[in-house]
Parts: sequence; C-alpha cells; structure tokens
Amino acid sequence: MASTKDLLLLRIREHGKLSTAEQLRLTTLLSVPAILAQVSGILMFYIDDAMVGSLGANATASIGLVATSLWLFWSIISCVSTGFSVQVAHRIGANDLAGARSVFRQSMIAALVVSAVAMVGGALISIRLPYWLGGTDAIAPDASVYFLIWTLGAPLAMADMLMSAMLRAAGNMKVPTIASVLMCVLDIAFNFLTIFPTRQLTVAGVSWVMPGLGLGVPGAALGSLLAELVVAAYVGWYAIAASKELRLTHERGSFRPQPATLREATNIAGPIFLQRVLMNVAQITITVIVAPLGAIAIAANALGITAESLCYMPGYGIGEAATTLVGQSYGARRYRLTERFAWMTTLLGIAVMTLMGIIMYVAAPLMMASLTPDEAVRQLGTECLRIEAWAEPGFAASIVAMSCFVGAGDTKKPAAMNLISMWAVRVTLAALLAPRYGLHGVWLGMAIELTFRGIIFLVRLKWGKWMKMRSEELRVNNEKRESLLDNS
Repeated sequence: MASTKDLLLLRIREHGKLSTAEQLRLTTLLSVPAILAQVSGILMFYIDDAMVGSLGANATASIGLVATSLWLFWSIISCVSTGFSVQVAHRIGANDLAGARSVFRQSMIAALVVSAVAMVGGALISIRLPYWLGGTDAIAPDASVYFLIWTLGAPLAMADMLMSAMLRAAGNMKVPTIASVLMCVLDIAFNFLTIFPTRQLTVAGVSWVMPGLGLGVPGAALGSLLAELVVAAYVGWYAIAASKELRLTHERGSFRPQPATLREATNIAGPIFLQRVLMNVAQITITVIVAPLGAIAIAANALGITAESLCYMPGYGIGEAATTLVGQSYGARRYRLTERFAWMTTLLGIAVMTLMGIIMYVAAPLMMASLTPDEAVRQLGTECLRIEAWAEPGFAASIVAMSCFVGAGDTKKPAAMNLISMWAVRVTLAALLAPRYGLHGVWLGMAIELTFRGIIFLVRLKWGKWMKMRSEELRVNNEKRESLLDNS
C-alpha cells in the first residue's frame, strides 16, 4: 500500500493538484527523515571526536589537522552522486522510470572510476600532508595514518553516497536515514574496540575485561571504515534490488556511460566540483592560519566545528528534501510548484536553524565538555561557538537555497557566489583577524561571511533566473494549467 508521501509525489508527476497544506506536509515528510540522517551522520563524528578527545589535546589536534582535507576528498567524490542523482530526480518527475534506471546504471561506472582515483591520490599524499598543513612531529604521524585509512575507504564511501543520493532522488528518505543511524551505531561499537586497549570496565558494580586493539587515532578511522562497509552493502542492496523506482534486477540495460548523460552530469556537477574543491582549499587555508596558534587552538577549532555541525546538519537535511522536491517538480515542468517548494523549504530551514542557533548558544559549554576533558580547549571552543550561533539563520538560507538551485540543475552562478563569499570574505577576514584576536577572530570572520552568503542567496532565490524554462510557451502553458489546479 502506497504511503501518503508516495501518493503526494505521484501527484507531482501526474500533474495533480497539491494544496498548500499538502505541499507543507510533503516537505515535512521528506525533511524529517533527512534531518535525522544528517544529525546521526554528524553524531558519528561527534562521538569519534569525543572518544579521541579522551586521549588528550594532541590526539584531537591530529584529527583536526587533516579534517578539512578529508572534507575535500569527500566533496570531490560526492559530486558524482549529485551530477547523476539530479538527472534521476528529473526523469522520475517526468514519469520516465526507465530513463531514471538507465542513468542509475551509468552512474555506477563513473563512481567507481572517480573513487579509485581519489583513493590512490589520497594514499600518495598521506605521509606528507600533515607537515604541509603545518603539523608538528607530535601530531603528524597519527594524522597521516588517520588520513590514509579514510582515503583507502573511498570506494565504500562513494557507494554509500551514490546509493543514498539515488534513493533520495526517488523520494525515499527512509532507507538513507536507517543507513545513517546504523552507521552511527556501528561506528560507536567498532571504535570502542579499535581506539582503546583491553581494559577493565565496571558498570553498576559488575566488572569485566573489555578487549580492544588500542590503536588510538588510527583506530577511529578503522572503526568508521568497518561501519561504512556494512552500510554501503545495505543501501546498495536496497537501491539495486528493492527500490520500486530504481531496482535493476528486473530488466537489462547497459552500464556504459553515454555521452549525453555524462555531459549533463558534468554540467550539473562540474561547477559544484570546482566550488567544493576551492571551498575546501579555503578551509585548509584557514587550518593553516589556525595552526600557528598552537595545539589548543587547533583542537578547539576542530571540536568547535564538530559541535556546530549538530546545529547546521538539520539545514542540510531540509536541503536534501528541497533537492528532491524541486528536482521532481522541475522534471515534471511544474515551474510554479517548483518555486513554491523552494521558498517553503528555505524558510523552514531558516526557522529550524535559528532555533538550533539559540540552543547552541545556551548549550555551548555542555557541547564542548562532552567532546574533551581539556579545560583550555573547552573554554576556547565555547566562546567560538557563541560567536557562530548568530550566523545560523544566514547559513540556513545559503544551504537550502543552494540545494534548490541544484535540484533545478542551476549550479554555475550559485557555485561562483559561494566561492566569492568564502574567499573574499571568510579567508580574508580570518587572515586579518587571527594575528590580533586569535581563534576568536577566525570564527568572527566565519560568522560574518555566513550571514553575507545567506543574504546573497536569498536575493538570487527571489530575483535570479535559476529555473531554466524549456521555452516561453511551455512556461505560460504550465502556469495556466497550475492556476486552474489551484482554483479548482
């Protein structure tokens, strides 16, 4: 029996009427599980940092040093899933399920090639990377091994990203959410065994010997990699064999990427790829700016980013729902509905992240205390989080609006906007303020930049030409039809 969510999505494809209440309900039905997936995903890194944080500031700093470089690698490979999943959303919106499955097949080969290149490249630079970033001999060896283990798992990460993105494009938020929660649970279990040595534990008066490998920082990467293996197998099986829109087991087709599909994927993902590379290079540049401030600042910066991510992950969850809703509505050529979903999801994102910003401001000491026992790191991280809390509404606007643009296949100008904001505002302010104000100056620059970015994205959402209409006649015809639906 079809769920309410599936029936409402089907009405988009079949050009049925959707009331404002039904649009809001559909937005909520897609957003809530997507938010849970994002929060559980970042919770995994939160717990990782908390476990490693118990080993001391140097252990935390070794992960923080290479964290932005790992973001760069994951951002690069995730572009593959974006380039193909948006096409899948458009085809499903147009009720072309065979075409959606064809794109799905072709995406697998592209994903395999890109993840293999990322894996080899990461392995080659892993030894020297921490030193390039300004790391000392006290933290560089652990940072190097941590980075190496994660990059060796690039194909698994790519499989998880691709399959989850395809399911979300089809409107299935449930399975990626289950996978994300499973990843978090398994990560805790595996890390408990890989990070710490064999030790005596006592709970409620009962004592036992808990085995462990005692690998420290490298164990955090290994435990996460083992969890990724299980999760990638699960979402892969579901997408290929169980999804009614995507399953490939009931028909034959070619896996060879076609030129037209690759061109469209490149047009969508190319600007995002360039944006993410340069955005992450900017993050690495900021890490280099922070590194001379010492291990305390490096650790506080890394843990502060982890703590803050619990607040902005709901924005990314709503953004994923926005990409699906905008993508399918755009594929169905329902342009007025596309615009409505864009504004509905963006305003929802701003409301949710404003609330999260308030919570972060109040709970900042508790959040930092849960990540590290080091008092100096906790105090500095708390102060930085309270600076950042004021920027959450602007950050939300940029996250969700960007997701809407991606859903419509509009990526060039938004990517340029992100880059200009990041490099001209954040990096410049960090470089100017860090020497005088330390880490506080870096985070103040971040808060100013995120607010500025949110404003320019709202301006584009309101007045920019981000929906590429197939033709003026088609646009007019669709508006007339949707007006009749709205008034019926």
